[in-house]
Amino acid sequence: MAILVIADHDNAVLKPATLNAVTAAAKIGGDVHILVAGHGAQSVADAAAAVAGVSKVLLADDAAYAHQLPEDVAPLVVSLAKAGYGHVLAAATSVGKNLLPRVAALLDVAAISDITGVVSADSFERPIYAGNAIATVQSKDSVKIITVRGTAFDSAAATGGSASVESVASVGAVGLSSFVSAELTKSERPELTAARVVVSGGRGMQSGENFPLLEALADTLGAAVGASRAAVDAGFVPNDYQVGQTGKIVAPDLYIAVGISGAIQHLAGMKDSKVIVAINKDEEAPIFQVADYGLVADLFKAVPELTAALKAS
Repeated sequence: MAILVIADHDNAVLKPATLNAVTAAAKIGGDVHILVAGHGAQSVADAAAAVAGVSKVLLADDAAYAHQLPEDVAPLVVSLAKAGYGHVLAAATSVGKNLLPRVAALLDVAAISDITGVVSADSFERPIYAGNAIATVQSKDSVKIITVRGTAFDSAAATGGSASVESVASVGAVGLSSFVSAELTKSERPELTAARVVVSGGRGMQSGENFPLLEALADTLGAAVGASRAAVDAGFVPNDYQVGQTGKIVAPDLYIAVGISGAIQHLAGMKDSKVIVAINKDEEAPIFQVADYGLVADLFKAVPELTAALKAS
């Protein structure tokens, strides 16, 4: 049976996380279709049609889907799933994690969340116990509802496809929720989950006033800025900086952890990074157990020196 991947987008641009979900779908096997539910989203559908390995794009263009409210999109996905899809996948972003559990409930099937591997068409790997163990789960449901951890699958399927784009009928707004407003944080830095380099600070930063030290380093490296939950809970930085089990999952080429002790909840969100560098004055900090490079030093001296050295080079 065919596999339906839910596109993550903003009505203008197809989000990279969708490509990771397509890669996971390709590992399952079968025709891969992408659903673009939005308003004025033809450019997104065209981008989805160019993704390698995709055979069809379904475009549901309706004002009811302008903000992709899960209460409105879920009935559409359910109607399509019943029409002959064996799997429905979405990236484990805020959009996918908000939508697919509702779809699973409406279909009366299990939701399989945050998979990191495909064993077979009905068996999947997913982390448990903050990533300290990997469970293999098997689903006997007629439709498998799955969210995909983007950091576990590459996004090589970027271009090269020539899928057809078909319009599908909207089921309209359900009326259970309505869009009120959005407050977006604008930054010149890359988005945290998509950045190739991430610089994160923890409780050791002591206050939010000290985070400009990390921002200067991040700007030098073209990096995103993150934080541990301890730093977020202390009010040093906003919640959208948080990396960890209850924050964002990242796997950049380079992760620099500054003043972060390495609690298990934080490690769950960044331990798949290609290279991990830790700066901490406590040589017994757990972060050094997963770091490829560790520097035992006062961060308030080491970080400015590192930034200056990088600028000089």
